[in-house]
Amino acid sequence: MKKHIVVLLLVLLCCCDTLSLFSHQLVRIEPDSLNCVVEVQNNTFVLQVPHNANIEVLGDNKIFLVDNNENLYLGSLDKGKYDIVYISPDGQRIQGHLIVTNSLLTGKALLLGISLIISFILLIYFSIRFRFAHERKKLKSLLYEKTEAFIKEQERYEMALAKKESDYVESDKRQKNKGVRYKMVTVLFSNVVGFSKLTEQDKAEKLIDDLDRFYYHFDETVKDLNIKKIKTIGDTYVCAGGIPKKNRTNPIEVVLAAFEMQQYMIHLKSRYPEEEEKIWGLRMGIHTGHVFAQFESEKDLKYDIWGETVNIASRVEATGDLNRVNISGSTYELVRDYFICQYYGKLPVKYQGDADLYVIEGFRPHLSVKGEGLVPNHDFQIKLAFIRFDDLEEEILDILEHELPKNLYYHNVKHTIDVVNQVEIIARREEVSEEELLLLKTAALFHDIGYTRGYKDHELLGIQRTKEILPRYNYSEEQITKICDLIFATRMPPMPKNKLEEIICDADLDYLGRVDFVPVSNMLFRELVENEAIENNIEKWNNVQIEFISKHQYFTQSAKKLRDVNKHKQLENIRNLAE
Repeated sequence: MKKHIVVLLLVLLCCCDTLSLFSHQLVRIEPDSLNCVVEVQNNTFVLQVPHNANIEVLGDNKIFLVDNNENLYLGSLDKGKYDIVYISPDGQRIQGHLIVTNSLLTGKALLLGISLIISFILLIYFSIRFRFAHERKKLKSLLYEKTEAFIKEQERYEMALAKKESDYVESDKRQKNKGVRYKMVTVLFSNVVGFSKLTEQDKAEKLIDDLDRFYYHFDETVKDLNIKKIKTIGDTYVCAGGIPKKNRTNPIEVVLAAFEMQQYMIHLKSRYPEEEEKIWGLRMGIHTGHVFAQFESEKDLKYDIWGETVNIASRVEATGDLNRVNISGSTYELVRDYFICQYYGKLPVKYQGDADLYVIEGFRPHLSVKGEGLVPNHDFQIKLAFIRFDDLEEEILDILEHELPKNLYYHNVKHTIDVVNQVEIIARREEVSEEELLLLKTAALFHDIGYTRGYKDHELLGIQRTKEILPRYNYSEEQITKICDLIFATRMPPMPKNKLEEIICDADLDYLGRVDFVPVSNMLFRELVENEAIENNIEKWNNVQIEFISKHQYFTQSAKKLRDVNKHKQLENIRNLAE
């Protein structure tokens, strides 16, 4: 553009020079009574004087010639005023002036000059316009190629992503011919505002690349948070949490994804000058409720969802604030303990009245890094992990219910629930941290899952299964290692190496100090006999129990206070049975 301006200025200067070619000098005599005529002959001014008259030019300009006192050749005069004396034929002297001025020609010469200037300007204008049209055509072609490449890359990525979800393929196939109702699903609609303006920008190619990068980052984000991408429609991205695997955390996870994408969009915009930044905008709407979902494509594991929740999420996005995370009232109730939410207004909903709308301002200070509300801190992750634990507990108890052998009369689902509850009671009395409590409860939940694969060395078998399941619930490798160590610590005889191992060992043998010790002991005896771990001799078993309880000591002060007294009573009861 700067080059075009420079060229135009040069053309205007040339035109001014051209116009100056059509300028000429005017010479006139004052007063008019001198009766002299001035003509131009070969670019020389000729002053015609009446016969027998004469002209004298006063001053330093002595460059004039007199020809028979009739013609005075003035040559090329400078602009100015010259004093002259006119001598009439009768000898009378009259004082006068010779005045030389510059003036533009009129008539055809003037029109020719103006036409030339206009022609130059039009030539430059159409030249610039042609160049812009050519570059625009080239840019559109490039944009089309980039868009096609982007779509193909998206398809390849989605196919690769689908292959990783093979754990759910079989159950999804059974549901592909009918919709499945999900009670709690959080739907996110997002729209990249300004996408249609990309072709009008000089840097459209870079913008398309950044849009590609944005969608790829969005795909990775929803994948990490166990959110299912539903579809992309033009510049609209739709995803949902809570399908195909139901969970309690989907409202928080979807808001997390939206907030992260909002921050990523701000990062992208910061890379552009202020005038180009305005093209970018992200509007997001979130709503939580029940939906119907259907397995749509066996090839790439695509789902389709429908229902009032989907419609409301779309309307929340359409009416929401630009560059803000907009949520409905139902989502707000589920996430308000984690995020600062500002009331925004109401949204009319058919058959339901008005729905409240909120915008997410950020994370709550105590759950964010440095209290700034922009990045979730460790406490936020642990708080979210406890909600995930509820889903994990539901899955593991279901596995134990269906996969444990029927002849496990002691190491059954009830025992696992007892240990989970007792480990929390002792842990809170021992004042462990929230993360340590999470590790203890998780280890208690898994400590007997190894029985689903074998009776001998069930702790090691349980550790194997623990490592298979926990990564799906966002446990870190470090956390999984600590949980596996806690599971192994429950091996008999107990030999804990730290405080957490002491807590889980005390919780696992809590039954020694309970009033139902005798019936529980009998169930353990029956289980061991049927699994050929001991011989079928109740008297010998009671003596083994007496010896074990006599030597056993609880490790934590909390367990000693809770169970020690009653444990000694149970020891007396078992001695009475042995007699």
